[in-house]
Amino acid sequence: MRRVVYVALLRGINVGGKTKIAMAALRDTCAAVGCEDVATYIQSGNVVLKSKLTADKLRAALEAAIAEEFGFNPAVMIRTAKEMAAVVDRNPYSDADEKSIHVGFLHAAPSAATKKCLAAIDCAPEEVKAVGRDLYLHLPNGMGRAALPVQLERCLRPTPITVRNWRTVSKLAELAS
Repeated sequence: MRRVVYVALLRGINVGGKTKIAMAALRDTCAAVGCEDVATYIQSGNVVLKSKLTADKLRAALEAAIAEEFGFNPAVMIRTAKEMAAVVDRNPYSDADEKSIHVGFLHAAPSAATKKCLAAIDCAPEEVKAVGRDLYLHLPNGMGRAALPVQLERCLRPTPITVRNWRTVSKLAELAS
């Protein structure tokens, strides 16, 4: 079976004090579930790797191994190299300053009810657009002061989301290609 290049995005690690994972330990954990050519990017749970597993099986294997090894359960979003390239290509805010663009990664595309909730959010000038399993966020005043992420959590609850800035998304797509 051929190996597929994936990007694994862990939710909520190395923020606060309870969910710390050293990147070397994360690489070792990925290798322990059969992944190869494992590389991490910055300290926030971004991993590029190769695996024979399907995306769903890889996600389950990584979530279980991380829970066993580190004692907590971060959601892991999986994208293939091709899917990460598509995330970059589909950016609906390509004319905006890169610093104002973020992508929220979900396990599955939002339901009709969730899309309706997202469409009703009014945090102008902040915006959100759902494209497949990804939410593109335009936050002209930055993430730190943004009201939109709080509203997203309300619409998505209990669906996990992990958000990356555009620089990280672009770099992960490049590393996976």
